[in-house]
Amino acid sequence: MPKFELVACRRWVWRQKKLALASSFFSTATQHKNENMGRPALPGPPPIRVGLTESAGRVCYFCLRKLGITTSCQSQAASFCSEECQKQSKVFHDVEIRADWSAYDDYCRSHGLKYPLLVKRFACMVISGGASPDLLDILQPASLSPEVISLMEEDFDLLRSAFTVADIPNEQVAFLTKQWYIGILARIRVNAFRVEVAGGLYEDLLSSAAASIEAEAALGNAVYMLPSFYNHDCDPNAHIIWIENVDARLKALRDVDAGEELRICYIDASMDRDARQTLLSQGFGFQCSCSRCLSGD
Repeated sequence: MPKFELVACRRWVWRQKKLALASSFFSTATQHKNENMGRPALPGPPPIRVGLTESAGRVCYFCLRKLGITTSCQSQAASFCSEECQKQSKVFHDVEIRADWSAYDDYCRSHGLKYPLLVKRFACMVISGGASPDLLDILQPASLSPEVISLMEEDFDLLRSAFTVADIPNEQVAFLTKQWYIGILARIRVNAFRVEVAGGLYEDLLSSAAASIEAEAALGNAVYMLPSFYNHDCDPNAHIIWIENVDARLKALRDVDAGEELRICYIDASMDRDARQTLLSQGFGFQCSCSRCLSGD
């Protein structure tokens, strides 16, 4: 079997597996009733979220809401927008503050890495008992080259060392193997969303994107379960938006019929065809064959 057909076959098998597993606890990525353009729907809260390093102190540690001067609560190097957010994150935050993260965070900062910070947060959640180590196993992982895996091993050594120095009991970190770390990071790489708040609802998608950039609205990154099942289209019928915090909304970009598959755009849809194809191939491992790409647009 040619390599291209083999890859396509594997992707099809994985998609069937995902849909079968997904049906046991949430709906698949199809519309069950007619959806009017612009009407937001809730895709569910993200099980894992973390603010950007440069946004520390400016956004809530838990929900990533921008903090006002008089609305924040402080708790050992973390800022919260409310007592509720502080309560929701207390268990895994207590684990996180036990370790010295300076070496790990400096490494991520100097190498421009953001996804290892999500793995760190996830590991703290597992250690605290707030999450299962196999929580993300249902998500499709990225295909990793030996070179990329080698770099990930450096991240892993720093993460494991931080927990070891912090005297976290061995039985609590037994899940934290190199294989687990690489597997989680491979899934986060193609399923994480960049949380960008434009400061309001916009009818026009391009206006919303422009407002986000102008306002430097990126707050952090998060992994959502249901939106990770949405396929890509360069001319999508839906879009993920954030109004004020990490709670995402799914916005229909046009009228969507019952039974129609919901599709989002993984990248900047304003790029030309060749740029989109290159980014999708390198970042997500597939060649887009949507109607827009086939037409050369």
